Amino acid sequence: MKKNIAIIWGGYSSEKEVSERSAQGIYSFIDKDKYNLYKVKIDKEVWVAEQMNETFPIDKNDFSFTADGTKILFDFAYITIHGTPGEDGVLQGYLDMLDIPYSNCGVLASALTFSKFTCNNFLKSFGFNVAGSVILRSNDSYNTEAIVKKLGLPVFVKPNIGGSSFATTKVKEVSHLQNAIDAAFGEASEVMVESFISGTEVTCGCYRAGKGFQYLPLTEVVTKNEFFDYNAKYKGEVEEITPARIPDDVAKQIQEQTEQIYHLIGAKGIIRADYIISGGVPVLLEVNTTPGMTETSFIPQQVRAAGLNIADVMTDIIEYEYNRIKK
Repeated sequence: MKKNIAIIWGGYSSEKEVSERSAQGIYSFIDKDKYNLYKVKIDKEVWVAEQMNETFPIDKNDFSFTADGTKILFDFAYITIHGTPGEDGVLQGYLDMLDIPYSNCGVLASALTFSKFTCNNFLKSFGFNVAGSVILRSNDSYNTEAIVKKLGLPVFVKPNIGGSSFATTKVKEVSHLQNAIDAAFGEASEVMVESFISGTEVTCGCYRAGKGFQYLPLTEVVTKNEFFDYNAKYKGEVEEITPARIPDDVAKQIQEQTEQIYHLIGAKGIIRADYIISGGVPVLLEVNTTPGMTETSFIPQQVRAAGLNIADVMTDIIEYEYNRIKK
């Protein structure tokens, strides 16, 4: 019998629209001859499953739904929520309690990587190069001039527990720092201020499944914008070159570092690590455990560049994680 796969999208943050695009991509990638696919939308108002252009409420007691008198139980969940509750470990804890296998990192790895500041400083303790940064939390007292004195200018100001470059600002003057911090606090309760690193931006995807650990070719990110912002990511204001135009030894170093990160955080499924190569040295920007999965996202690009079939990759991940939990 075909397994029932829930493609879970939505979430409680501004990244919901990005999540919907990723869900559409994943729906197109997974082999429908092997699996029954259902999109499941989760937001604060309602949890619903989609079937034949109709929606049915999810029974949260066992993560099922009933359509035309038939109860549908899910064998596997492919999580593509960017932001809470799918990227921070909350949803994973719920699925763990129900013994439902899922596609990506577990509770601890998701919670760790969801906090950019915490994750980068964790990896810094193992010798990874990361940018200098300061964490600000709601009700903290801070001095913008002291932050600039510590980190220099320019700096990036971003929500510490968000993504897709929402409310992220490159600040070149100390007089603009407070407004940028306020904007980031409008998106999340924690804000990270991070030193600017000049260099070549690249991103490296990888995964572990039944065929072992798989590096993917690096993608080089080139944009005329101030940085890889929302418009660059989702409105085409960027050139994405796969494989990246960097020396082979540097590419290999980044792939090996990304594999080490995968092991250190206890990752599952597909992850992506972003770097700036500055003076020939890779500097880690962040680790993304729920990367975008639209047709044009980095991971599908890298899968194609590796000569792999995206449907086969999805099947490999689904079967590996299912068998790891159920057998």
